[in-house]
Amino acid sequence: MSPDNRIALITGASRGIGAATARRLARDGVHVILVARTVGALEEVDDDIQAAGGSATLVPLDLREHDKIDHMAASIYERWKKLDILVGNAGILGELTPVSHLAPKIWDSILQVNVTANWRLLRVFHPLLLQSDAGRAVFMTSGYSGGAQPFFGAYAAGQAALESLVRTHAMETAETTVRTNLFAPLPARTALRASGFPGEPESRQVHPDLVVEQLMPLLQPDWQKNGEIISMTPPVSADGLPA
Repeated sequence: MSPDNRIALITGASRGIGAATARRLARDGVHVILVARTVGALEEVDDDIQAAGGSATLVPLDLREHDKIDHMAASIYERWKKLDILVGNAGILGELTPVSHLAPKIWDSILQVNVTANWRLLRVFHPLLLQSDAGRAVFMTSGYSGGAQPFFGAYAAGQAALESLVRTHAMETAETTVRTNLFAPLPARTALRASGFPGEPESRQVHPDLVVEQLMPLLQPDWQKNGEIISMTPPVSADGLPA
């Protein structure tokens, strides 16, 4: 990626796939805006980026505070006048329980983060993506949107809603220079995965850096697919065997 003063915003950027994405983009010369709730973890990612010669702006933010998303967009416009890359990576699993046992506050919290916050991101950052010569937006999804996994009902509902929202938006803006897609990684070594599958061997999980390797093409100016769900393929080692 030729940086050309490109600006990227990544949510859930304090760890896992979000942090790995931020480090990779910064390594490629992109200025990264890191959004997450945990200040200390954001600072650790920033230290890594600075040590590698990159640059970052930290935005400690709980995405459930939806009005602050609007304020963040206004600040970014005031400073940079555009956004080139948006990665909607933040998500929560919530409580794993039968649908009939879900507490309303758990349901509301999951949808606030996994759906409403991403809608707010699309709503306020699309005009800034239009100011880029090649705005790219990618939202993380999973294989749970079909609702086939017991006890994941609220999470699955949120994933299904997000997929519908993002793909509809992509079709509505297909005549613009912005490309909006979803990316479904393989099970990765993340806190969200660990909370849903405690004790799962790491050998069955891919490292976040391998996820980012397959995510990166979707963020390039020459990426032209739009409104699609791009699924990660199993990585292979140099000898052609599964990594």
